[in-house]
Amino acid sequence: MLRILHILSLTGCLFVPWDGVTAFGGGRIRLVDGENKCSGRVEVLHHNQWGTVCDHGWDFREADVVCLELGCGLAESALHGAVFGSGSGKIWLQHVQCTGHEESLTRCASVLHSDPPCTHDNDAGVKCSGTLLMPTLSLLSPHSVFSAGEAVRFSCTVLLGHHLSDFHLYKHGVSTPLVTQRVDQSQTRVELTLSDLETSHQGSYSCLYRIKGSSPSQLLSSPPSNSINITVVELLTPQHWYNTSIEAPAGSVIKGHSFNITCSTLQQYPGGSFQLRLIRSNGTVRQSLPALTPSVTFTFPSAQSSNEGYYYCLYRVQLGGRTFVSRESQPLPISIRDPDPVLSPMVISWLVSGLTFVVAVIIIIIVAKVLCKKEKKPSELERETRTCVDNTYVALSINKI
Repeated sequence: MLRILHILSLTGCLFVPWDGVTAFGGGRIRLVDGENKCSGRVEVLHHNQWGTVCDHGWDFREADVVCLELGCGLAESALHGAVFGSGSGKIWLQHVQCTGHEESLTRCASVLHSDPPCTHDNDAGVKCSGTLLMPTLSLLSPHSVFSAGEAVRFSCTVLLGHHLSDFHLYKHGVSTPLVTQRVDQSQTRVELTLSDLETSHQGSYSCLYRIKGSSPSQLLSSPPSNSINITVVELLTPQHWYNTSIEAPAGSVIKGHSFNITCSTLQQYPGGSFQLRLIRSNGTVRQSLPALTPSVTFTFPSAQSSNEGYYYCLYRVQLGGRTFVSRESQPLPISIRDPDPVLSPMVISWLVSGLTFVVAVIIIIIVAKVLCKKEKKPSELERETRTCVDNTYVALSINKI
């Protein structure tokens, strides 16, 4: 039974939506004689009798409503002229007018009679995608390797642009989208930009889109697109230091002596290299060594005046056709000093002073010995007196006995 909900004038015809429409996939719509369940002639059940739909005004809006109602994704084509063969029975719907948001084809406005009149040669058909088509992700940026802080631009495209709600950019391994972009229902392509890149953004990306289902609250997600990998490069400022002979004052190298400068960084990439830059009064000199290890050493076997100046170290690498260079290290000043002479005036002065002191000590010792010996040697008178006394003592002793 038909119930007129509203009346609209269109070339003298009456539009009437059907009542009593069941929810999504309720069985009042079917596709017949197609290649699969998601293609065929559109038939409508009314008064327990299946009938067809006239193709006058039949387009993607009506075809999308049918495909969504049957759970067959989106319409790939809205077919006219009984492509899937002529039906039989009543032609229940003529000149159907859908907005594309209806829950069922039977919710769309239609006319009771059309001019020219419809026959089964005008039976409408559809071919649905079956499932939502996979979108295509492409890279709009001219390269796939980026510095930290840059932005990467993707494009997500779908061949069919009906009922679209939004597009999402996902990084593999992350459940929430990094970028979401709302679109018009008919928009088939969107640009997705990921700004302020960090090293954590390095990885594989894909996109998907969502469409509005047969009810306003229903959103259907497409399969994920192809994957695109990006690399995010973040180069740390290298550290550097120098080594030379221990007798050299700090910040200096003795001329003719060897010295070396070591450059080091924690963050490395395949194929990187260290560059040592010397800025001196008459120009700049550069040297480069492959970064086979986290640290490399530049060796100078014999320091010369040309080695004097300010040394800077940086790290560079080529990836994806781009060259990335770190910031330079702090300047390392090195001066080249002439070696001290073998006997400098100061050394000579020290030697003379020392020798004088030694000679003086020797003289004092000799004089002291001489004086001591002279004091110990008895005089001739003392020897005679002692002899006399001794003899007397001996004589006295004998007489007494």
